[in-house]
Amino acid sequence: MPVKDLGFGRAAPALAVFAAVRLLGLAVLAVWCAAAGSSPHTLLSARWDSLWYARIAAEGYGYEVALPNGDVHSNLAFFPLLPWLERLVSAPTGLSYGSAGLVVSVASGLAAAWGIFAVADLVHGRRAGVFAAGVWAALPVGIVQSMAYSESLFTALAAWALYGALRGRWLTAGLLAAAAGLTRPVGAAVVAAVWVAVLLARRHGERSWRMAAGALLAPAGAAAYVLWVGARTGGGLLGYLDVQGGWGNGFDGGWAFARFIGGKLASSAFPAGVGLIAGVVLVLWLYAKCVRQRQPAPLLVYCGIVVALALCASGYFGSKPRLLLPAFPLLLPVALALARWRTVRASAVLGAAALVSAVYGAFWLNGSGPP
Repeated sequence: MPVKDLGFGRAAPALAVFAAVRLLGLAVLAVWCAAAGSSPHTLLSARWDSLWYARIAAEGYGYEVALPNGDVHSNLAFFPLLPWLERLVSAPTGLSYGSAGLVVSVASGLAAAWGIFAVADLVHGRRAGVFAAGVWAALPVGIVQSMAYSESLFTALAAWALYGALRGRWLTAGLLAAAAGLTRPVGAAVVAAVWVAVLLARRHGERSWRMAAGALLAPAGAAAYVLWVGARTGGGLLGYLDVQGGWGNGFDGGWAFARFIGGKLASSAFPAGVGLIAGVVLVLWLYAKCVRQRQPAPLLVYCGIVVALALCASGYFGSKPRLLLPAFPLLLPVALALARWRTVRASAVLGAAALVSAVYGAFWLNGSGPP
């Protein structure tokens, strides 16, 4: 891969586009909440998963909720890096843990946009990198990037780990992969991508202690947490899977999701079922496009695992769009297409997408279910 300057000057347009799209989303959310009598701060920092993260930051692990059907929702399902960072921000600032989570999210969102730009710039050039950051910000569920959730943090770590792997910066890639593994279960996708990059480099004759160290470091974060959960619960190596099972989460190859779509198609929610099928087809088509455009193997491996885990998990189906947020390589074909258009036309399309995303995000957060 060619060496390119990644100073602020080169990435500034991408960061500016990302920030503009996210600010639009927050502005529309504020207007919507004013009309609905709701609090944007509460919606962003003190509902759904953000409450679980804030409780971990405040009290540590051990909290659980027993449901009438016998299921147990344990906070051990949530990986620790975001709560640690919430504590780190809260201690000197006096902010609540939820508000600290928003600070982490803002910083992580910018870091993620920069990392996405860096990867796209490396693969397709600077102009495509700018549009990649903008398209990621303008996704229909882009409002999650501004919440006290772990998606922005994970995407930032994943993007920069992938960039490090593509550039042969093995220690950086390994450390960031380990951090990603302390953030979300899908950190396994980053580990796999780093290992693939190492194997390809070895095939081309590269050997170094840094490469070996990076490969060993990559799984350390996820392995440490999973083993700790197993020891704490007495479940051994499968302890973490038992915790996830209490939430109804598991990997069934997509069977539960298929039945869910089938239920929609067989009911008055038929249009929703058709929309879900269209969404899945779009995701798979974009991945096939990534393959045809010969994205580097580490990107394809990472993206493929993220997509597979999102679509084939048996958990809460309304969260699937959010679970696909880290799969940013899917957006590179879109960014490349926009980069080939004239600036006015491409900017108009991106602006329209940003407005739709902003309106949908405000509608979504003011609904009853978690994203």
